[in-house]
Amino acid sequence: MDFFISQFISGLSITSILLMIALGLAIIYGTTGVINMAHGEFVMIGAYTSWFLQTKLGMGLIASIIPIFLITAAMGFLIERLIIRHLYNRLLDTILATWGIGVILQQVIRLSVGSELKYLEIPPYMAESMSLFGQQVSVYRVFIFLFATAIFILAWFIIFKTKFGMKLRAVTQNKDMASCFGVNSGAVYSATFAFGTGIAALAGAFVAPLKSISPDMGTNYIIDAFMVVVLGGVESLIGTAASSFIIGETSSFIASFSNDTLAKALVLVITILILRIKPQGLFTRKTRS
Repeated sequence: MDFFISQFISGLSITSILLMIALGLAIIYGTTGVINMAHGEFVMIGAYTSWFLQTKLGMGLIASIIPIFLITAAMGFLIERLIIRHLYNRLLDTILATWGIGVILQQVIRLSVGSELKYLEIPPYMAESMSLFGQQVSVYRVFIFLFATAIFILAWFIIFKTKFGMKLRAVTQNKDMASCFGVNSGAVYSATFAFGTGIAALAGAFVAPLKSISPDMGTNYIIDAFMVVVLGGVESLIGTAASSFIIGETSSFIASFSNDTLAKALVLVITILILRIKPQGLFTRKTRS
């Protein structure tokens, strides 16, 4: 029982990171139909922004949350306005463009900061452990789980309980019809892209103290994020949360019997088998018009 609880808690930690990364990706695709290949680089930008604010300006992790979100959201907003909005309904072009943006962001970091690994310490008041279900768990990992849950609830509230969310859902269902009712789809797309990239940056900021920071760190996360989004049903927030949990817990338990590399490979195989049975993912995908 102790082993099960320990691996379950470890899986929740993986789930938290996956959820924050994949949530932004799902929101962007669900609204704009853009497969953002640069999403992992925004995770990386969030990690480097956290490092800069902490080491250069002395800002703690909690104090950095809003600046990190705003800085990266502004980047996402500008990229959507200057590049992405001219490529809508051109799938291959958006894939190539966002991939190119990701490469450019990596090179900008290499030229401005350097390629050497950066490290951040866990905030001292979160470095201790606490007892949870009879197991000693890092306070920082518990905080990440609670924060990821709060971000998910906030995203759900914005999409389903606000006027902006109503406009977003209208544009997603039928862009032309929404325009007839005065909805500015361009503004909705820009805000959605900014929000999605901002969430990805926060994921990078929180994963920074757990992993080393490097210009190509986002590549490792984008694959997992796409796997989560596709398994969950592409446009379903609940599906994204459910698939994050499934992949996180499965990875944790498999890794306990082997290693992380084999666990990732087996999880990919399991995901493919599930999609073979249910191609649209665990939750039914909405129809885009």
